[in-house]
Amino acid sequence: MSPTLKQISPVAHYRCDSISEKSDEFRLALRKAFDKRGMMVEVKNPYNKIVLSREYRSEGSFSFTSHEPGEHTICMHTKGFETSGKMQKIDLDIQVGEHTINYTAIAKKQNLSEMQTKLTQLNEKVKDIIKELDYQRYREEMFRGSTETISRRILMWSVGQTIILIMIGVWQMQNLRLFFESKKLV
Repeated sequence: MSPTLKQISPVAHYRCDSISEKSDEFRLALRKAFDKRGMMVEVKNPYNKIVLSREYRSEGSFSFTSHEPGEHTICMHTKGFETSGKMQKIDLDIQVGEHTINYTAIAKKQNLSEMQTKLTQLNEKVKDIIKELDYQRYREEMFRGSTETISRRILMWSVGQTIILIMIGVWQMQNLRLFFESKKLV
């Protein structure tokens, strides 16, 4: 596996609200109570191993570093908070790659000009493109391996069928020869 595949760090921004027909004051009180108890966030990699398991407030963000390529599972649930049958709504925004970087903050922090900021953005885009190409190469290798395995199995199947057909043909020839000899036709 390429080392650049290990450096993908998505950032997720979330906000949890109760869906209620009651007043905004009730929802605000519910949110304050919810903030005291928190929300559990759990991220699992494609092999179902836990990458992140942590308690957060009702609004915020979290990030994790992906060490394995593939589909990750994010599970968010309330922890020790009873909403007495009220439905909860979670807004989740996941950003990956160049979208996770705040270039205006970097420019202010490092006193960069507009041109330098654009150059930094372009460098990050090039890095993301290289990461994506490495990932595609990795996937191509995996696909090529499975294709070669399937091709090898098909070849072995056809060789096996040919051997079985030859053996059946030889058996039939022997049986026919023995039959004709027993009937004294030959």
